[in-house]
Amino acid sequence: MGQKVRPTGFRVGVVEDWRSRWYANKREFGDLIIEDHKIRSYVKEKYNFALIARIEIERTRDFVTVHLHTARPGIIIGRKGQEVERLEADLEKLTGRRMELKIVEINDPQR
Repeated sequence: MGQKVRPTGFRVGVVEDWRSRWYANKREFGDLIIEDHKIRSYVKEKYNFALIARIEIERTRDFVTVHLHTARPGIIIGRKGQEVERLEADLEKLTGRRMELKIVEINDPQR
């Protein structure tokens, strides 16, 4: 019998990149994992209709950069960028850290 391997874990580092890029010591690691989960679940819950394919999180000590890969960036950006600013403010309130959102358009969402 063959061993069962998750496809994402099998591809990381070869074909795909990590979904979170940061380093933390043992004391902070668990808190940052939970914070990443809160960010991802909040964005997926609020923008489930925006076809978000991937959420990547990069961190420094006080600053968090969130890359949202989506097929419909106009929904997340909103008029004159108001929706992005609102989402940044909500995430800053949720995490207590400075946030930067980067919206990445997916050209072929079916792939």
